[in-house]
Amino acid sequence: MNRTADHRRHGSSPGTRGAPGVGPETVPGIESERLARVVLSRLSEPGDAVIGRWLARLGAPEVLRTIRDGTVPGQPGPDAGRLAGYRARLADLDPVADLERVREAGGRFIIPGDTEWPSQLDDLGESRPIGLWAAGPGSLRLLALRSVAVVGARACTAYGAHVAGELSAQLAERGWVVVSGGAYGIDAAAHRGALAVGGMTIGVLACGVDVAYPRGNTDLIRRIAAQGLLLSELPPGEHPTRFRFVLRNRVIAALTRGTVVVEAAMRSGALSTARRARDLNRHTMGVAGPVTSELSAGVHALIRGGGATLVTDAAEVAELIGAIGDDLAPQRSGPVLPRDLLEPEAALVLEAVPATAEGAPVERLARQSGLPPDEVLHRLYELGSLGYIERHGAHWRLVRRR
Repeated sequence: MNRTADHRRHGSSPGTRGAPGVGPETVPGIESERLARVVLSRLSEPGDAVIGRWLARLGAPEVLRTIRDGTVPGQPGPDAGRLAGYRARLADLDPVADLERVREAGGRFIIPGDTEWPSQLDDLGESRPIGLWAAGPGSLRLLALRSVAVVGARACTAYGAHVAGELSAQLAERGWVVVSGGAYGIDAAAHRGALAVGGMTIGVLACGVDVAYPRGNTDLIRRIAAQGLLLSELPPGEHPTRFRFVLRNRVIAALTRGTVVVEAAMRSGALSTARRARDLNRHTMGVAGPVTSELSAGVHALIRGGGATLVTDAAEVAELIGAIGDDLAPQRSGPVLPRDLLEPEAALVLEAVPATAEGAPVERLARQSGLPPDEVLHRLYELGSLGYIERHGAHWRLVRRR
């Protein structure tokens, strides 16, 4: 990713703030597009179609100039009150400080055009994220290549938690990245299931990546940041609202190849993720539960109405997802990138994987490569997405070319 390498030399003096007449494009040594998108991520809520429509025509610095000048670029825009609200908030924003804050939390800000940006998010059109704040060392683009969402009720039953955990563990053992929302219930069970087998998981949050919410999941969220990846459209320090949870769901749906719903009542927010996945032509799947359970009623209605396919285990999920796009697990036609273009750490890990059918566990590969186990795990999933290696139980082995 093209990072803002010089930002540590800039403080948060008034000259770096987005006051009228002074914008991020005036700060030397930092990409104007990235800084402008940082400002826009604070000015607007996720999924703001008006800002998205402007960004489709103009660069982010030009959108900021448009807001400061109070002009509309030849197409429908916000009403006068909303535009005035944007302008009023500009004076208090400090994009350089935001970038520094997320860097100190071990993160970065990813924008369209970065090599780490997942192109499938472009399917959201005008509601595409302005950018994504990320915490964790893995490459978002590579991890998202083989990802599946597992979502469901917060107040889940013991049955639902067990199914979500087992399903996610099985998916992780097959080399899939499990994506969920970091909330209580099914989300937490899905993340824990993947982590328990040394798998990779992504948490898409409705708050800043430096905010542990819900607080009861603080340890889990920290572990996801260390072993997986945390994502959010919201800048550092932002807290969740009910509206932001709903908007977050569209990112989960777009980012992944398919969505599995494990327990959801008739009005569950998890169903909105499933509907968005279906609208985006992703596979939507549901796990059946007891017919007497209110928490399974929404899933059953989804399946009965043809909005989701019934699945019972990871093999059935992988079979469905493999039917769309390029499922790199069964297709052994060769890697996407040649070896000489791999990052040095990825090349070290690949060299450590033995040329045997048995392969080797993460701990042995860490010793061989001299890299930390969490770093090795990230690289293994990236190499798996590129078709070099595959997971077989707790071991990783080279893909045998046909």
